[in-house]
Amino acid sequence: MNVFHLAYTVTDLESTRRFYGDLLGCLEGRSSDTWVDFNFFGNQLSLHIGEIIQSSKTNSNVEGISVPMPHFGCVLEWNIFNDLANKLQSEAVKFIIEPNIRFEGLPGEQATMFFEDYSGNSIEFKAYKNPSEVFSK
Repeated sequence: MNVFHLAYTVTDLESTRRFYGDLLGCLEGRSSDTWVDFNFFGNQLSLHIGEIIQSSKTNSNVEGISVPMPHFGCVLEWNIFNDLANKLQSEAVKFIIEPNIRFEGLPGEQATMFFEDYSGNSIEFKAYKNPSEVFSK
């Protein structure tokens, strides 16, 4: 089994549990008074109270759209991505980049969206039209 582990900082655990648990539907794992683990769509996300990593302005852009750096996220199945996008829109989540399609008609065609958690961490979710093209050039 290959599970990706990512440890990141958040401002408080109460809002973190609301965002990742209630809004995104991630199951909570182990925790203490300073950190909490979530099953982040099959991966281990460990969120610790601490100083938030600030977004920086970079020249990183994809198809002419500037993406926030740093960011983390997950590749979902196409239908799960669309269900999540609809849920986030119905909950009035403010998007950094609205759900959209990149590389349309090309290898690696993907749906993507960017938003922040309640601590200001940038998150990207994406889904590939053809999952076998995740690493396509």
